[in-house]
Amino acid sequence: MDPKKNYYEILGLREEASAEEIRKAFRRMARKFHPDVNPGDKGAEAKFKEVNEAHEILRDPKRR
Repeated sequence: MDPKKNYYEILGLREEASAEEIRKAFRRMARKFHPDVNPGDKGAEAKFKEVNEAHEILRDPKRR
């Protein structure tokens, strides 16, 4: 886990969040910032990548 990033904060979750809560938060954020929904918006694209990175880390119990 990158010590500079709080992946729970990126997804708008508390640290005690369940796997189901993580999945739901990721899906909600991914839809909001997806490049197909926000064509040409570099900020949304960057946020989408950040949300993906947070999900990759938090979905694996060993990496949490």
